[in-house]
Amino acid sequence: MEIERKFIPVALPDNLSDYPHKKIEQAYLNTAPVIRIRRQDDEYILTYKGGGMMAREEYNLPLNRSSYEHLLKKADGNVITKTRYLIPLTAHLTAELDIFEGIFSGMVLVEVEFSSVEEANAFEKPDWFGEDVTYDGHYHNSYLSQVKIKSEEPS
Repeated sequence: MEIERKFIPVALPDNLSDYPHKKIEQAYLNTAPVIRIRRQDDEYILTYKGGGMMAREEYNLPLNRSSYEHLLKKADGNVITKTRYLIPLTAHLTAELDIFEGIFSGMVLVEVEFSSVEEANAFEKPDWFGEDVTYDGHYHNSYLSQVKIKSEEPS
């Protein structure tokens, strides 16, 4: 079970480069239900996610590089690339700050995963987190994978 809340940060933490981070590339084979492939540094993962906004089923299976590359050719829509910074909030909560690259360059989201719905609902966000967009599907990566990006017409 994945239980997470999402926010649009209004500021970035100081010394961002001091935090551990991962380079992520992901694409979607399906969006209902969500079937995602992800490269996270040198790790490859196939993920199934059930329906829901804050709490939903999630299953991760390991892939190897050649399987990932094979499936990537079959993915629909946009490939999403981002750098994810892991910023400790408490002894057991970590903010996952995603700074998007490529076609979504300039977009920034922060997520926190929780062990229960009660813990998620009781969470008091830091000021820099900004607006809570947990229940806005436009901020799900599966939705972003299907957004039509306007290309500039050649001159």
